[in-house]
Formats: sequence, structure tokens, C-alpha cells
Amino acid sequence: MEGELYSALKEEEASESVSSTNFSGEMHFYELVEDTKDGIWLVQVNEWSLKIRKEMRVVDRQIRDIQREEEKVKRSVKDAAKKGQKDVCVVLAKEMIRSRKAVSKLYASKAHMNSVLMGMKNQLAVLRVAGSLQKSTEVMKAMQSLVKIPEIQATMRELSKEMMKAGIIEEMLEDTFESMDDQEEMEEEAEMEIDKILFEITAGALGKAPSKVTDALPETEPVGAMAASEDEEEEEALEAMQSRLATLRS
Repeated sequence: MEGELYSALKEEEASESVSSTNFSGEMHFYELVEDTKDGIWLVQVNEWSLKIRKEMRVVDRQIRDIQREEEKVKRSVKDAAKKGQKDVCVVLAKEMIRSRKAVSKLYASKAHMNSVLMGMKNQLAVLRVAGSLQKSTEVMKAMQSLVKIPEIQATMRELSKEMMKAGIIEEMLEDTFESMDDQEEMEEEAEMEIDKILFEITAGALGKAPSKVTDALPETEPVGAMAASEDEEEEEALEAMQSRLATLRS
């Protein structure tokens, strides 16, 4: 009987000893690798990679949303061109150009994030050999581009600070900003986009698309109050579409 009691007490002490090493359930993973030579850096690099992959998924969703909205805008441009609404065509075409530029920048940001991920893999390889992280010009260049992308700026700034502390990149200057779109270039691109769409909706009946957006489009006769009501509805729809696109790009 005494032997059984002694064994039970020993088991209880062992159980308490195990549980005492855990705080809030179990020891944090960092503490498990803290005594290893490169354990902490291994965890840190993996965390950076996970954050970057998460941001890449966010960028993918934004690209899909913008492209879906762009298809709606394209249909609206075609409808406006059929009705001879030149001003509406110009406004919507400019929105399409801005949206496509936004998508191009997002694709570029994905490429930069892939570069950073490759840099992280290289860091892990160096870590296993040298036992420490090394400076990387490739990661530095990619991060300099990523901190300028509004959609992922906050996360990239946080990561860049952590990488600076780790010695992978140097301190980045924030005095380089992307310039505003040139207005004349935007006008030319809008004209080219409208030319293409007008050619599409006439199925080549015009022979070729008009050389400029100022070329006359087919006029339609307004029919009293009904026409005025339709114009108001179209204007509201245009404003709503512009607002949605601006929100997606922001």
C-alpha cells in the first residue's frame, strides 16, 4: 500500500515538473530554439516569408477585383459610344487606363515579393553555413520598391525595419517617390483606348477607328423628359463606377 502511494506521489511530482516549464500552456517556440546557434534567425526568416506570402494573396485579390470592375467599365464605354456620348467615353477610358496601370504596378509588386522570398531562401542557406544572416542587395532593391506600393506599404515598412535590425538591408531613404502621371500622356492613351473600343463596337464598319476622340460620334435624338431621366441615371452610374474603381486602387 505504501509502495503504491509512493509511486502516485512520484508521478504527481513529475507531472508538476513538466507543467512548470510551460507558461500559458506550452513553452513559446522561440524559447525552444533560443539556445541553438541559428534557431532564432531561422524562425525570423520563416516569419518574414509567411508575411510576404500573405501580402501576395492580398495583391492577387485586388488584381481580380480591379479587373472585374474594368470589364464593367468597358461595357459602359461601348454603350456610351453607341449613344454618341463623347465626354462619357473619355472619362471612362481614363478610368480604364488608371486601373490597368494600377494592375501593372500590383503585378510588379508581386515580382518584387518573389525576389524577397528568393532572398530569404538564400539567407537560410547562408545561415546554415555561416551561422548568421548576410546583407543582400537584391532584397534591398526589392524592398525599396515594395515600400512605395500603397496597398502593402504598412507591412513592407515593418518588414524593412526588422530586416535592417537583422543586418540584411541598410537603412532606406524615403525621398524617392513615384511621379504623378503625365496629363498629356494620359490624354493620348485615352484617345487610343477609345479608338480601339469604337472599332470593336462597330465590328469594323468604320473601316478604321477614328484618329482622335474629337471625331464625331453618331448623335441620338433626346426624347423629352425620358431622355433627361436616362441622362441623370447614366451620370449617377458613371459616378458610382468611378468611385468603386478609385476605392479598389486606393
